[in-house]
Amino acid sequence: MTAFLDKDIREPLFDFLEENFGKTRIIEEKNIGDSRADVIMVTENGLYGIEIKSDADTYARLSGQVKDYDKYFDKNIVVVGSSHAHSIEEHVPAHWGIITAENVDGKADFYILRQACKNPNIELAKKLSILWRPEIAQLQLLNEMPKYDYLSKKNVIEKICDRVPEKIDHEKITAQICDLLFERDYEKIAETVNAYRTAHGHKPRRNRVKRRRRKRKT
Repeated sequence: MTAFLDKDIREPLFDFLEENFGKTRIIEEKNIGDSRADVIMVTENGLYGIEIKSDADTYARLSGQVKDYDKYFDKNIVVVGSSHAHSIEEHVPAHWGIITAENVDGKADFYILRQACKNPNIELAKKLSILWRPEIAQLQLLNEMPKYDYLSKKNVIEKICDRVPEKIDHEKITAQICDLLFERDYEKIAETVNAYRTAHGHKPRRNRVKRRRRKRKT
């Protein structure tokens, strides 16, 4: 059987995820800690971290990636080529989901080997850090918090975390994070960020090539 590479898996995987999870938004290649998440899948119920290990990949970095993913996402999934299908369970925690990808007549055929369970190691501050500063401001507004314009994003996140679970329900704030990511408009966010930086005496950021993304709706 011909080996399946990342490029053979990625696009068909997005269609498979939509079929199985309904409304999703896909964000690719996001730095998380010392790792880079291949895929962040936004759903109505939480954030999924998805790591792809094609037939050409090894497990050399996986233990470190697992630790980073577990800090940021509500649930995690590893998607593996068929060469890893019989060994992957030994390399990820029991709460991680596993999807296998096989090359069937030149097309990807996916199978859910194990469903993802709730991640017990998630850190709310890390999950909040996925949001951009204007989105954090919107989250503060939704929860009737002071603006804290004089504080850094990191310090504002600490303020939000201080109110959970005392004043903000964790499930509620997770739903709000997902809603903000579903509505993220990269052009408008860039303009808002630059306006904020200018107002606070910083140079505007240059326009950069934006991360490829997909937004899917039911």
